[in-house]
Amino acid sequence: MAELFRRELYLERLRPFYDTDLIKVVTGMRRCGKSCLMQTVMEELRERGVGEDRITYLDLDARRYRRVRDPDTFDKAIEAAIGEDPRGRYLFVDEVQNVEGFEAVVEAWRLEGVSIFITGSNSYLLSGELATKLTGRYVELELFTLAFPEWLGMREALGEEIGPTAAEFERYLREGGMPGAVRLPNPAARSAYVADVIAQVIEKDVSRRAGKVRNAEAFRRVMTYMVSNYAAPTNFANIAEELREAQGTPVLARTVSRYAGYLEAAKVLYRCPTFDLKSRRSLHGGEKHYLADLSLYYALNTDNQVSYGPALENVVYQYLRRHGWTVSVGRVGRLEVDFIARKDQRYVYVQVSMSIVDQNVEEREFRPFSLIRDGWPRYLLTLDPLPTTRDGVTHLNIAELMASDADL
Repeated sequence: MAELFRRELYLERLRPFYDTDLIKVVTGMRRCGKSCLMQTVMEELRERGVGEDRITYLDLDARRYRRVRDPDTFDKAIEAAIGEDPRGRYLFVDEVQNVEGFEAVVEAWRLEGVSIFITGSNSYLLSGELATKLTGRYVELELFTLAFPEWLGMREALGEEIGPTAAEFERYLREGGMPGAVRLPNPAARSAYVADVIAQVIEKDVSRRAGKVRNAEAFRRVMTYMVSNYAAPTNFANIAEELREAQGTPVLARTVSRYAGYLEAAKVLYRCPTFDLKSRRSLHGGEKHYLADLSLYYALNTDNQVSYGPALENVVYQYLRRHGWTVSVGRVGRLEVDFIARKDQRYVYVQVSMSIVDQNVEEREFRPFSLIRDGWPRYLLTLDPLPTTRDGVTHLNIAELMASDADL
């Protein structure tokens, strides 16, 4: 078995809950590393002196549990694994959403004194009784694919030589951060791996759960279109028209919207809403969608060139979300601020650009900041090697900021 790579940021957030009666819910796109995180927690418990007989692990995607799909068989599987005395035990269940009605079973074992950790690959996990009847009795940890410093750390742990930050960051933008792909030897193998992830998402997290995708080809074309046009303003009517006229796919705007919702639920896409800075409220329309991982784009497209504008926006969006910020696209009149991020009653404003060496680009990026009247911090993130300071705006190099893993 390969040595586990410890993702310290997430472990720090989970450790305070190891021995509480709160259900620990780890969510994230399929194969983003949820199972390895669970294995790491189990490893830490063993290091603390917890006996093997007190740790139970069930992978509901495994062949031996393929028939565990209802509450009764799920309960019996847990009982067979845990034994007669549940108090003080630790239960880990991977892909718990495979069981319809798992919530009542999990709650019953929680009340028996079991510390429970569960994972799920989509937001349906938190759309049922777990969210309604168990409010206040669970804590959610959302797991993302490897951030830049994690990607560097895993490659270093595998014995790879790490080059200059700028060059490595450019490679990261091309390869993405799928943990399983990092271990593979060449681009073709990594691309095949990501393509298989997409197939698994469609089969297990969309078709099986949604059950309403009547036209599989239309769904795949909508998915390809949205993945290919990530970080652009989303207009479902325009997407439907484009698919009808350019690809001959008869699809309605409301169907495109529904399919986008399935992709969001499967955590393939993340919806970033629009917030108007003048009215201080969210707006209907104009939202953007970002990818769970940049490798998804390359798996669905023959284009291997990095389009820096959307790619940099995507990694900055993930960076902010990973550090616990709630993120929106900002509107100031007709101008746009790439991101408004909120955390603990704090706000920051973030503009992202490949470079501002061109004076016209510099003016364009700084203009929205000049219209913001409050005193919250403002950041301009670029790939320029010598960031400057202007008008109270902090200008940072994106690659160096990502490599440091420092929060804003």
